[in-house]
Amino acid sequence: MTPINAINGAALLDEVEAFHRRFNVFPTEHAYVAVTLWDAHAHLLDCFDSTPRLAFLSPEPGSGKSRALEIVETLTPRAEATVNASPNALFRLVDAAEGRPTLLFDEIDTVFGPKAGDNEPVRGFLNSGYRRIGTMLRCVGDGANQSVQRFSSFCAVAMAGLGSLPDTILTRSVIIRMRKRAPNERIEPYRQRLNEHQGHALRDQLAKWADSVREQVSGAWPDLPEGVTDRPADVWEPLLAVADAAGGDWPTRARAACLELVNAAHDNDEASLGVRLLTDLRDKVFCGADRVPTAVILEMLLALDDAPWADVDDKPLNSRMLSKLLGQYVTPANKPIKPRGIRTPSGFPKGYYAEDLTDAWTRYCPPPPEKSATSATSATPQVSRGESAADTTTAIRHAAAETATQPTLAS
Repeated sequence: MTPINAINGAALLDEVEAFHRRFNVFPTEHAYVAVTLWDAHAHLLDCFDSTPRLAFLSPEPGSGKSRALEIVETLTPRAEATVNASPNALFRLVDAAEGRPTLLFDEIDTVFGPKAGDNEPVRGFLNSGYRRIGTMLRCVGDGANQSVQRFSSFCAVAMAGLGSLPDTILTRSVIIRMRKRAPNERIEPYRQRLNEHQGHALRDQLAKWADSVREQVSGAWPDLPEGVTDRPADVWEPLLAVADAAGGDWPTRARAACLELVNAAHDNDEASLGVRLLTDLRDKVFCGADRVPTAVILEMLLALDDAPWADVDDKPLNSRMLSKLLGQYVTPANKPIKPRGIRTPSGFPKGYYAEDLTDAWTRYCPPPPEKSATSATSATPQVSRGESAADTTTAIRHAAAETATQPTLAS
């Protein structure tokens, strides 16, 4: 039997969402759902094996990221705002006797942006603290009298910044891509002296409600929308458990938000340089050929429009870079992909064989574009049956001007 003074979880989440709407313009309705559930999950952290990061990102300043983080600060337990903190300070804060904080990183681009320098320790902290088992090892003591001690890094983290974040953090995050407000989008001005206590009142209500559903949430295994697996499932499971505990229309809204934001994150994914290379080799270079010399591969890649190969680490892709990138992947025989000799009448140039790349193509590349086998092979010069690398390279220069019916040079 429900106690008379029990807090209505769905109604409380409605109030938290309304509080955000007063001061924030989020890009979609689903974003309000996700952020509200994230606020609530921070009060139930001890119930979960993992905690998603919340990332407010935008391409330009003045998009409301810091304000969104400011509102989250009023609604979450033991909120600690920082712009730049050392890993040592962070893990000591998380492992303090007062309890786990909710860490709020503003201007996260100063930590991970292109001019930020080396911040691998902070990245390591954020990655390891995503799971309950996450710890960091530190030496504790004076002088020679030191011992190794484990410090927990598990805590809720929200971030705001320009641009993007390292992939290892993005895949652990609910991503809210903020925008500048349009002229017709109105919000209330946030005044800390006037409005902070309102947020704190909701925070205290969330804490009481969390105590009342803690046992229910701890044993929950929420149903995930079809297709949400692996890391996205880890990210959304705590938020869906909160929605199910709240009831009302929150379970339905939460799953709709999950699908929308997971798909949006996939749409914004940029393939790693290695995957882009594998895909370009399959679809733009080999196109059915069984082997291609390194010189030909490089010329074809460098000729591609809208491709990164002309500027890899501030210089064009060369044979050494190509070998290093492909060496990360393995052949069907589980050996690193390496250049091999290709016999021609004029020499024995190094190159790559399709049979060595097939396993990596299958495992890492998206499905190939629809294209007939005839047009695919006819557009790609290849080396076999005694053709010279020099002849093939010359043919490459004219390939773009040839029709799709031009016969393959191999014959």
